[in-house]
Amino acid sequence: MSADKIPFPIDWDKLAETAEAKAAERLKEADRVAERNQWKVIRAFQKHKVSETHFADSTGYGYNDRGRETLDAVFADIFGAEAALVRPHIVSGTHAIAVALFGLLRPGDELVFVAGSPYDTLHSVIGRPGDGTGSLADWGVISRIVPLLSDGRIDWAGVKAAAGERTKVFAIQRSRGYSWRPSFTVDEIEEMTRRLKEIKPDAVVFVDNCYGEFVEEREPPEAGADLVAGSLIKNPGGGLAPTGGYIAGRRELVERVAARLTAPGIGAEIGAMLGTTRALFQGLFLAPLLVNQAVKGSIFAAAVFEELGYETRPAWHEKRTDLIQAIRFRSRDRLIAFVQAVQRAAAVDAHVVPEPAEMPGYDDPVIMAAGTFIQGGSLELSADAPLREPYIAYMQGGLAYAQVKLAVRLAVEALTRMSNSLT
Repeated sequence: MSADKIPFPIDWDKLAETAEAKAAERLKEADRVAERNQWKVIRAFQKHKVSETHFADSTGYGYNDRGRETLDAVFADIFGAEAALVRPHIVSGTHAIAVALFGLLRPGDELVFVAGSPYDTLHSVIGRPGDGTGSLADWGVISRIVPLLSDGRIDWAGVKAAAGERTKVFAIQRSRGYSWRPSFTVDEIEEMTRRLKEIKPDAVVFVDNCYGEFVEEREPPEAGADLVAGSLIKNPGGGLAPTGGYIAGRRELVERVAARLTAPGIGAEIGAMLGTTRALFQGLFLAPLLVNQAVKGSIFAAAVFEELGYETRPAWHEKRTDLIQAIRFRSRDRLIAFVQAVQRAAAVDAHVVPEPAEMPGYDDPVIMAAGTFIQGGSLELSADAPLREPYIAYMQGGLAYAQVKLAVRLAVEALTRMSNSLT
C-alpha cells in the first residue's frame, strides 16, 4: 500500500488485527522483558528494606534523609552501578547530562562524542569558546564529534583519530534523538565500551541513557559503562515522578558529579527531597510495567504504519532499546497531521491543537504533542518533530497500550482523509 493513497474509508479493526497478529511474538517478548525487570526492581526494594519511613519528607538541608539515601542505593542496585544520585533538583535529562559532564571534565580536557552529533539541546551545553554562557567550551573543554558511518555504525578510525592524550570522556547517546540512525542496544554499548577502553583505558565511558531504561533486561553500567545519566520524567519515573533526574555508575565518578550538583565538600550529603520521595519510589516500582506499555505501543505503531507504506525505525520486528518510534512522512502537512492526532488521543489537553514553534535549545521550529499529567513527561504518550526534511516524527511513551492504539487510529484516520482530499 502506498502512503500517498490510503483507501477511504479505512477498515481500522482489520488493520489493527493484522498489525497485532504480525507483531505477536515481539509483543510477547516485550512482556517477558518487563516481567524480568519487575522482578529486578522488587528484589532491589527488598534488599534495601524499603519501608514507609523512607517516604517521610525532609526540609532545609535534608541531613540524614534516609529515604533519599535508600533511593540512591536502590537505583544503583537496579542499574548495576556502585552508586547513584537521584534528585528532584535535576530539572531534565539535559541537566543530568550537563551536571555529569561538568563534574567529570576540567579546563583543557577533551570530550569525544563517538556516536555522531548529540541531541539538539546538548549543543548549547557544548557551546563555543568564549561564548560567555558557561558552556563546556567557555570553560576550556574541547569537544569533538565523530560522525557515524553511512550505515549508522561507529567510525572507529575516526574515533581513534579524535582521541588524544587529554581525552577524558567518551560520550555515547543511546537513543537516536532527532536522527534516523538506529538506537544503540546494550550489547552494542558493551562492545563500544570494550573498544573505547582499548583506545584510552583511563577515559570515562559516559552514556546518555534517556528513553532507554527498562526497555532491555540490562542497563549500560551492567555492560561496562562507567557512568549514565537520565531523566525521571522519562522511563524510570514511572509516570509519577513530578520532576528530577539521576546519575549512576562508578562511586568515585558519582561523588565528583555530586560535588558539581551541590558544592565541593557537600556532594550528596544534603538536599531536601521536597516531598517527592514517595512518588520517586512508587514511580520506579511501576516503571517496568509502564515502559512495557509504551514499548508495545511503539511496536504496534510501527506495524500499522508499515502496512500503510510508511518507513519506520525501528521496524516492528527489530530489537527495541528505547521508547522512540520514528516515522518518516516526507511531507510537512502529514507530519503536522500526525502530531496533532497524537494530541487528540491525550487524557489531558486533548482539545489543544499543537503548532510548530521556536523552542529554546532547538535549531528548527518544533511541533510537540504533549497532553501529559507531568509537563514534558515523555514516558506518557507524546510526539515531537523538528520541522525539517525529510519530516520525521518521533513518537514515544504511553502509560496505557490502549491509548497508543487510539493515537495511531486517529493518526491513520487523519492521514486517510488527507491522502484522499488530494486526489
